[in-house]
Amino acid sequence: MTTIEDANFALKKVLDAGSQKNVIELAWIKNVRVTIPRVILTLSLPSFANSQRDRIVQEVRGVLLDFEDIDDVQIEIDNNPQTESQNQSKGPELQKIDGIRHIIAVSSGKGGVGKSTIAVNLACSLAKLGLKTGLLDADIYGPNTPSMMGVSEQNPKVTEGSGSDQRLIPINKYGISLVSMGFLIEEGQPVIWRGPMLNSIIRQFLYQVEWNNLDFLVIDLPPGTGDAQISLSQSVPIAGAIVVTTPQQVSLQDARRGLAMFKQLGVPLLGIVENMSVFIPPDMPSKKYEIFGKGGGQILAKENDLPLLAQIPIEIPLVDESNRGVPISISHPNKDSSIAFTNLAQLIQSQFVNR
Repeated sequence: MTTIEDANFALKKVLDAGSQKNVIELAWIKNVRVTIPRVILTLSLPSFANSQRDRIVQEVRGVLLDFEDIDDVQIEIDNNPQTESQNQSKGPELQKIDGIRHIIAVSSGKGGVGKSTIAVNLACSLAKLGLKTGLLDADIYGPNTPSMMGVSEQNPKVTEGSGSDQRLIPINKYGISLVSMGFLIEEGQPVIWRGPMLNSIIRQFLYQVEWNNLDFLVIDLPPGTGDAQISLSQSVPIAGAIVVTTPQQVSLQDARRGLAMFKQLGVPLLGIVENMSVFIPPDMPSKKYEIFGKGGGQILAKENDLPLLAQIPIEIPLVDESNRGVPISISHPNKDSSIAFTNLAQLIQSQFVNR
């Protein structure tokens, strides 16, 4: 006859994708009850592991149904309502993250303007200046930084403990500590989260990660002005936000909404970065073609009394190296775009390093 001990031993075959620890060791399975021919248990996942829920449920059912005298498995899902209620009750109170001196948010009003490219290369350029730098890919719906950093096949590990005591250990690449939703979901899997669940995962990405004394944490925000941006702005003291646009007028319209959101939330604005400012052909590096128009970043900066921090050109290696998982600021430090990223990092350093 199958016992609780038998069931728990069998469940050790079910592993967390990142840490490769089993669900019993991680205390993700609780309250196992065996009443032949049925097993009843509670699945209690931290928010950062919710993307694995369907797989874990399937594997749990599989290992338990392998017992000859078990033909029914009932799994109760515990979404930690007490924890989420506590998080919501804090409201807009800003909570500093221990070990992080300055948080820089990189935002855009619309997708497709190269916001993640800016965030990745800014983080790399800050690290090249000798600053301890982290990169949080908070673009929940389109987490691209793992592929841009060449680590999409890796999984972050989880520290000892259970529940809120567990911490994610960032992936380290190019001297940057990286955490991304992309590590926690399967390729092509949609993330359909709103409200409390979205707020919870963002807070866990901020507070349940071993960041280890950073000078700067660069946060790649989702495009637009939705739940993720508001939750983040109301959770932590952001030192400054950078708004990314292209020279196109339609991009400016969306960027204005992002700027208005940060102003309304009281987030300091560092300035504007104009991406895709010109195209530099590889066979004629002295030529510069304004294929997306010109002056958009300057117009936006002047309207809001903000500095135009950088104008990033389009170069073939910027695209090719990104597809290969190597940011251009690492692979081609002497290209015009890399120099622009270095200058941008130096501007950020000069504003904060002595604070």
